[in-house]
Amino acid sequence: MCGIFGVICRQSEGVDRELTLSLAISLMRSSVTRGREAAGVAAHDGTTIEVLKQAGSVEQFLANPQLHALLDRSLARFGTGTPVAIAGHSRLATNGTQSNADNNQPVITHGAVALHNGIVVNDRLLAATYPAIAPKGDLDTEILAGMLKLKLDATGDLCAATRQTFEEIEGSASIAMMFDSVRALLLATNTGSLFRLANRAGTILAFASERFILQAVHDGELGGRLGDCAIEPIHANHAIVVDLADMVCTPFALSGRDAVVTAKASTSIVDNSPRIDRLKRCAKCILPETYPYVDFDPAGVCHYCRTWKRISPKGEQALIDAVEPYRSKDGSPDVIVAFSGGRDSSYGLHYVKQVLGMNPVAFTYDWGMVTDLARRNQARLCGKLGIEHIVRSADITAKRRYVRKNVEAWLKKPELGMVTLLMAGDKEFYTHARQLRKETGIKLVIFCAGNMIEDAPYKTGLMGVPQDDHGNTLTGMSLRNKVGMLGYFAKNYLRNPAYINESLRDTANAFYQTFMVKDDFLYLFHYLPWHEDTIVGTIRREYNWEVATDTTTTWRIGDGTAPFYNYIYQTIAGFTEDEVMLSNMVREGHLDRDEAMRRGIEYSKPRWPSIREYAQLIGFSAEEALQVINAAPKMY
Repeated sequence: MCGIFGVICRQSEGVDRELTLSLAISLMRSSVTRGREAAGVAAHDGTTIEVLKQAGSVEQFLANPQLHALLDRSLARFGTGTPVAIAGHSRLATNGTQSNADNNQPVITHGAVALHNGIVVNDRLLAATYPAIAPKGDLDTEILAGMLKLKLDATGDLCAATRQTFEEIEGSASIAMMFDSVRALLLATNTGSLFRLANRAGTILAFASERFILQAVHDGELGGRLGDCAIEPIHANHAIVVDLADMVCTPFALSGRDAVVTAKASTSIVDNSPRIDRLKRCAKCILPETYPYVDFDPAGVCHYCRTWKRISPKGEQALIDAVEPYRSKDGSPDVIVAFSGGRDSSYGLHYVKQVLGMNPVAFTYDWGMVTDLARRNQARLCGKLGIEHIVRSADITAKRRYVRKNVEAWLKKPELGMVTLLMAGDKEFYTHARQLRKETGIKLVIFCAGNMIEDAPYKTGLMGVPQDDHGNTLTGMSLRNKVGMLGYFAKNYLRNPAYINESLRDTANAFYQTFMVKDDFLYLFHYLPWHEDTIVGTIRREYNWEVATDTTTTWRIGDGTAPFYNYIYQTIAGFTEDEVMLSNMVREGHLDRDEAMRRGIEYSKPRWPSIREYAQLIGFSAEEALQVINAAPKMY
């Protein structure tokens, strides 16, 4: 289970700022055994409660300069005689993912800051019973703390509010709470999993989830400075209120009627934790301030909105004219359509057959990351349309091994611009398309990519390379962009030699095929307007095209890599490729900004089943990878 710990100190002989800080850090280090998924602290200096939390281990948290800056600020008033309280948490993930800051502790809700060890099993029922709680995350602690604070506001009696709360919860709870309206620290437990250490002078009080944690601190380097201290349990179904004006402790049972009188106070709560929902976003689209080269003007409009050129496809007649020379006269196959099974290629295959009246052959390159869902959708269309489906398969075992080695290399030194390396293995489809053209004698190859609404300039932007106009094709990228990308890759290969592995040749070929070889394919959406409702509506209606069960977006659901790399982008940079697409849709007038924001929040939710399936296919530990990603430095 999780670990909660803390210290309250008041200046006196032998008790100074340095001892308080050392005691807090020692407790934090000793609590690491209780959980390694996330860590956080709340520090109360008498006027302000400052909070900082992050995903990852206690060791990673202790390396964060923001933590030490927070502790320095909180201890700045130590010499005034005001007690300083520092409480912390080491999390073992139970309810909710640690990638969501609302699921990590300390929890801030309704003017309360709470740390909790245990599991409240009727939390959803309580949330429904008390709609005013309105939880932001999935954490049972938020329900418990929100309910207790609502009762405190209603009764003005911390003792009564605590008792009423514990009477209604089912499960286990040991808590430490601070408040904006009461200058006190509440410690309460219904299991007895809470212990306190106090000196005789009443100027030091520490608490932790286990006796041995306090004993280890007392017996360690700080023991000589702590003086004569006693370690006692806070028994099951008991609580203590510590007055943060004078450190007087008032114990009470979680059953009974005696009241606890506590001094009212006005305390501000400041959350210093990085949060995606606090990001500044473009006033016109939904791109956040962390997006590469976003550059907001005084009106809050981003560079991409200011420079956007409306998409002007060549038109259907131009498409008919372009394919006319290739039409067969005898009904034999006359066009190869690259077919991933995704929404664009599915619609494209339908359009080429049913609207253009051509006789396509569908072509798929399976590099090991084509999902079963994509295969089922491929079967649906090819079966109903009566179309030959040619599949070219890579050495899937080798391809997945290449990806695993690059994932492992990336996790050693997370670098956002290098995420594209994880998708390099699929670029060989260009080679197979050209080869298939020779084998079949079919000269026309149609790709259903090239849709500018899906343009993603952040990929080069995260490499420090602002993307130039590329004419809707990757081979059209400027020499400046290509040289910039090569320089970026070379620099990171030198910084992280783990990338120099057997995938290197495959990756180099991917770059060559993608950016260097002459592109002589026809791109369907250079001619046709792209409208999501038309595309998805058609394939859903005509072919019962299948959607994913772990997301509401229909983009990239046939690509096994997408859930993983989007999780990386969302967690570290604060956006996913879906939000980039939605922003382009806003610029094209397909959506208003409010709808794009709503969809962006929905589409950005982690796709846990797909992420774990990807890790299993590639052969790495999803949990270990997520811990690295969650603890990586954020851009916000």
